[in-house]
Amino acid sequence: MTAKKVPHILEKHGHQRLDHYYWLNDRENPDVVAYLKEENKHTEAVMAPNRELVDTLFEEIKGRMKQSDMSAPYLLDDYYYYIRYEEGHEYAVHCRKHGSLEAPEEIILDVNVLAEGHSFYHVNRTVISSSQNLLAYAVDTRGRRIYDIKLKNLETGEHLPDVIKEVTGSMAWANDNKTLFYARQHPETLRSYRIYRHELGTDPADDVLIYEEEDETFSTYVYKTKSKKYIVIGCNQTVSSEMRLFSADEPDREPQIFLARERDHEYEIEHFNDHFYVLSNKGAPNFRLLKTPLADISESAWEEVIAHRDDVYLEGFELFDDFMVLEERILGLMNLRIIPHDGSEPHDLDFGEPAYDAYVGINNHFNTTKLRYGYNSMTTPASVIEYDMVTREKKLLKQEEVLGGFNKENYRTERLFADAEDGRKVPISLVYRPDKRKQGGNPLLVYGYGSYGHSLDASFHAARLSLLDRGFMFAVAHIRGGQELGRAWYDDGRLLNKRNTFTDFIAAAEHLRAQGYGDPDNLFAMGGSAGGLLVGAVINLAPDLFKGVVAIVPFVDVVTTMLDDTIPLTTSEYDEWGNPNEKKFYDYMLSYSPYDNVEAKDYPHLLVTSGFHDSQVQYWEPAKWVARLRELKTDDNQLLLKTDMDVGHTGATGRFKQHKDTAFNYAFLLTLAEPG
Repeated sequence: MTAKKVPHILEKHGHQRLDHYYWLNDRENPDVVAYLKEENKHTEAVMAPNRELVDTLFEEIKGRMKQSDMSAPYLLDDYYYYIRYEEGHEYAVHCRKHGSLEAPEEIILDVNVLAEGHSFYHVNRTVISSSQNLLAYAVDTRGRRIYDIKLKNLETGEHLPDVIKEVTGSMAWANDNKTLFYARQHPETLRSYRIYRHELGTDPADDVLIYEEEDETFSTYVYKTKSKKYIVIGCNQTVSSEMRLFSADEPDREPQIFLARERDHEYEIEHFNDHFYVLSNKGAPNFRLLKTPLADISESAWEEVIAHRDDVYLEGFELFDDFMVLEERILGLMNLRIIPHDGSEPHDLDFGEPAYDAYVGINNHFNTTKLRYGYNSMTTPASVIEYDMVTREKKLLKQEEVLGGFNKENYRTERLFADAEDGRKVPISLVYRPDKRKQGGNPLLVYGYGSYGHSLDASFHAARLSLLDRGFMFAVAHIRGGQELGRAWYDDGRLLNKRNTFTDFIAAAEHLRAQGYGDPDNLFAMGGSAGGLLVGAVINLAPDLFKGVVAIVPFVDVVTTMLDDTIPLTTSEYDEWGNPNEKKFYDYMLSYSPYDNVEAKDYPHLLVTSGFHDSQVQYWEPAKWVARLRELKTDDNQLLLKTDMDVGHTGATGRFKQHKDTAFNYAFLLTLAEPG
């Protein structure tokens, strides 16, 4: 099928672009909806012979998941909180127990009940009040990440009449047990730009605006410090941040600026005893940690706690009465470093695998020697571990139970490095079944992202076993644009260095092929959102490298989107992609934008997905891209567009439902990987 062509001229800097598919940008146009539905019918028809495989994969993935399950409870003051899942239900049940885990269970929120009658239902956050008798939670029923905050009295079980509509979900309680602070987004751009104060029992229409962010490149949010002493209003953009704060005991106070924003200075703060601790990258690209007394927060009073290191990226920290824990990234891998306050020797946790994912978990209290952290790898399911920082003993609190005969010893994970185009070493995390390894290489799926400084870790996904058990290898390319190798790794993959992201990915795939991991005739690529831009740019640069590509909600019409400041999130991303109102950025974006660089040539098999209510990557970007590819490509390979008309950026909600898309994507790949 082909989309109709309606000429539309876009002009900037004296340069004209002819966009025949610009008409697809109109969400309210019945022809647009009809076109998307026709594309869905085409996709269904092409994949119809694989329906049995899709169903088999879905049941297989679902069958690995324990139907009745429970998270590791965590302590908040005198309550243990946890979520659990019940057999046959899609959503979580939020629960707590008072005093001990042997106490009677109290259900505070059953999302299964709330989600009845909704095709999409997502609870973004749940926040308990200081007296633990009130619950605030944020709900999105469309998929556009526009939430309603609802309030529940946990003593009576009744919902309060206060419903705060169309907000971001960022919120924090004051200590008076009646005041809630929250962030609201701009109705058009969806930029989070205002912080309000709501008092229980009052009309949300009368809520007090306490802060408005006027700079269109900044967004704002609100949180309470671990100490519960301060409410912090954060404002940030790609290369700068600014914090305001006030006492959580005095919710009517005016927020005080901690340190005024400054170009190329990002910082965040936490409170502990008589100091604020500051994670800052001023003069320290990989960040350093400082502290300053409450009585004097001026920058001149800041005292260095952890110095900047060229070879270690400091991602975060956690404070306890007797210890400090650093979250560090070294050669792309997370390291948890335990530092006693008494000056005795620090030590690092040993994870024992070549590639993994580790992070500090929920630690609500200072007065403990127990650190809770999360761990998983490409072969080890998600685990919650309690570590005694004095005795150095580990206790496994919870590990994801994978059903269906899973044995981690059947799988192997490796850490490799590819030579980039400019000689830099690109880390690769790889997993496969050794007993299914073939001489000459296996079908290989390479996954990447490479934007916003987001680092990909070598994590476990039970659904992925359906590929591995059928002989696929799976690799994560830790390309530039992320921060796996520090801030410089990010800077080398954004703005006028963006091309490195794409060539790094190509280098990673070619290295895996050359080393005999990937069958040259069965290489595949996958990426979502900005990772969709990645694979879209890659198939323009190296159309013969991959046999098939899955592009999930891909950001592919870069120039047009970044020129439209009414589209959600555009202005806040100028420091990521560049501002195309400046010619140098316009020209550079134009050189790699997947949509603008579609040519009359052969392309790999393509499955492109989209969500009609997506607020981050508007549905029309993948729709236009597919239309243009269908017009110009010279091959007979599959080109499929699958638009979910009920969801947004992250796809379907529900513990099991989300994997229907996973099964569909895997069936697309497995069918193409069949011999011959």
